[in-house]
Amino acid sequence: EVRLVESGGGEVQPGGSLRLSCAASGFDFTVAVMLWARQAPGKGLEWVSSISSLGSGTYYTDSVKGRFTISRDNAKNTLFLELDNLKTEDTAKYYCVKCDARCMSDSFKGPRGQGTQVTVSS
Repeated sequence: EVRLVESGGGEVQPGGSLRLSCAASGFDFTVAVMLWARQAPGKGLEWVSSISSLGSGTYYTDSVKGRFTISRDNAKNTLFLELDNLKTEDTAKYYCVKCDARCMSDSFKGPRGQGTQVTVSS
């Protein structure tokens, strides 16, 4: 059974930083394409960033390029998202996803965790 557990969310001021983690189990993490998605209040799920199985390829939605960094540790079955220079519009619940299809779009397919809340507020 796929299990994804996110952590690291919190409340920060604009310009602040957070590091999200996702502990994965129940599947071969080393061959999985992984991604982060987010859902703001009253909005649909938005693809944020994807990473290839070995970490050599990383992809970002335009609104987070240069501010967010996705990475992974295949030895520890863990996915990360570093969030820097946070803006109020980054406020959302962030989800870790094991991507099975359409891994660089809002129509991605695959199981996700319960999410971790990120709130950016002054």
